[in-house]
Amino acid sequence: MKARGSSRTKSVGDAIEELVAQLGIKKKLHEQDAFVVWDQAVGERIAKVATPTRMLRGTLIVSVKSGAWRNELSMRKQEIIRRINELVGDEILKDIKFQ
Repeated sequence: MKARGSSRTKSVGDAIEELVAQLGIKKKLHEQDAFVVWDQAVGERIAKVATPTRMLRGTLIVSVKSGAWRNELSMRKQEIIRRINELVGDEILKDIKFQ
């Protein structure tokens, strides 16, 4: 009798990765990492006035408390995109829209 857990056994992580790949949602899940790293990418001061709300085809939509902050963040947009992509380890973010 062959023991359970033969060479066909996978780790939970491997099984999840395989399922995500089969479902075709790897990119979508990876895009959610932008929300996870937002505070770290922009710092505490900006995180208090700007909150990411959704991701649409590589564009992060961010709610900003004031027009002055919206202008400031618009000028820093490329820096923020670069930082988020760097923290995530992939070029998931193409643009940011501040509202």
